[in-house]
Amino acid sequence: MAADGKRAVGLGVLLMVLCPMALTAQAIPADSLAQAANAAATANTVAINFVWTLVAGFLVMFMQAGFAMVETGFTRAKNAAHTMTMNFMVYGIAMLAYWAVGFALQAGGVGALGTLGGYDKLSHEVSLTIGGNQWGLFGGRGFFLTGVAYSAPVFAYFLFQMVFMDTAATIPTGALAERWKFSAFVVFSLFVGAFIYPIYANWTWGGGWLAMLGKNLGLGHGHVDFAGSSVVHMTGGVMAFVTARLLGARRGKYNADGSVNAIPGHNIPMALIGTFILAFGWFGFNAGSTLAGSDLRIAVIATNTMLAGAAGGITAMLYMWSRYGKPDPSMLANGTLAGLVAITAPCAFVTAPSAVLIGGIAGVLVCLAVFFVERNLRIDDPVGAISVHGVNGLWGILSLGLLADGAYGDGWNGVSGPVRGLFYGDASQLVAQIVGGVANVIAVGAMAWAAYKVTALVTGGHRVAADVEELGLDLPEMGALGYPDTPEVASAVILSESAAVSRSTGALAPEPEAI
Repeated sequence: MAADGKRAVGLGVLLMVLCPMALTAQAIPADSLAQAANAAATANTVAINFVWTLVAGFLVMFMQAGFAMVETGFTRAKNAAHTMTMNFMVYGIAMLAYWAVGFALQAGGVGALGTLGGYDKLSHEVSLTIGGNQWGLFGGRGFFLTGVAYSAPVFAYFLFQMVFMDTAATIPTGALAERWKFSAFVVFSLFVGAFIYPIYANWTWGGGWLAMLGKNLGLGHGHVDFAGSSVVHMTGGVMAFVTARLLGARRGKYNADGSVNAIPGHNIPMALIGTFILAFGWFGFNAGSTLAGSDLRIAVIATNTMLAGAAGGITAMLYMWSRYGKPDPSMLANGTLAGLVAITAPCAFVTAPSAVLIGGIAGVLVCLAVFFVERNLRIDDPVGAISVHGVNGLWGILSLGLLADGAYGDGWNGVSGPVRGLFYGDASQLVAQIVGGVANVIAVGAMAWAAYKVTALVTGGHRVAADVEELGLDLPEMGALGYPDTPEVASAVILSESAAVSRSTGALAPEPEAI
């Protein structure tokens, strides 16, 4: 028994010594497990953000199909292949220009890609120092996606930003449809992807001077555009305005007495289906601009987007119905698109009632603008691109300056506190929005004018010959008819007797480019 007692005592002493050692040994693995769990959670969040950004980019890419259908449906059957091909090829043409040059100019100084893992090598912004403050002009890294840009976060960011650029690039194809030479379209699209879009995008999204209006001058959070009312849509609308003015109206659009002839589109159902596709893609356009599937604000953004589009279509319908006696399907489509364009800038910063208000105003505004551009400014825009994207892109950024409610955006553009508009206590934010809009009109307008003139020198002019326009651009320009077995009766211009246009396809006096 004595031996057993000694053995028990010895075993107890051994356990007393070993237990603390065992617990100490477990402390390090436990701490390591916690660190590993945190690292895994962070990695999962970054992975979720990667997938969200890429899927949203895929949705925006699909919007090209919507644009193609809307623009082709709103134009005549004899130009269907030409209009559709411009929308098809702008994707690749502008993309390669953006890959080679444009992305670096836009995002070469954007800084850390926080939601995509914090990659921070895109850090060269060419800027001016004025009053002790840096004013960014354009980026300087990332050309051809090589060097520091050969990185997964940069590739994801490039894909998402590229499809936004392509949306802007396709907008002028609608305004210039039915009389634009395909060769001129190709060259001009290179300018859009390489220079015009990236420069203004850098000023707003790449750390440029418009984004710094808050830090440098105390104007709110600087120019704020969540998903592109100004960067994408207003840029496209201003390009459309300048180039359509320079190119001139389609043959037969205006009579000698100044009256306007209707030139109806050949396929309204196609245009309406295209509008549905665009509305679907807009969920990626707006909610995807968080670049973060982990940001639960995406639910607010997506719902605000949906509400504004619906409100725009309804108010356009009510306006046309009351003013002209019929709801007009084409204006319903443009009203819906106008609501979507307008909510694109403020979608993350406003309440649901504000989203409906913004979209509802846009639906009426687009109707007024279409007739003003056509009748007062005498600019022929076959699809209403200037009014949908330009006018309502401007309304979108101004609405943010009025209605941002302070529920989101803390730290935006390096300014502490959430984004607030005039009606929620920050009048300076509206000033920043106005500055951004004025800068777009002046800078994008000037770049579009210069690109148009250079393109004319390279291609021998922008406008097809008069007999080509009369016959239709499909065969002369593309070598293939959009509808080879369909008579062209539905594609004819509705002319009054005083119209100075021949219906023949013989020698015709050309409709000169306006400027």
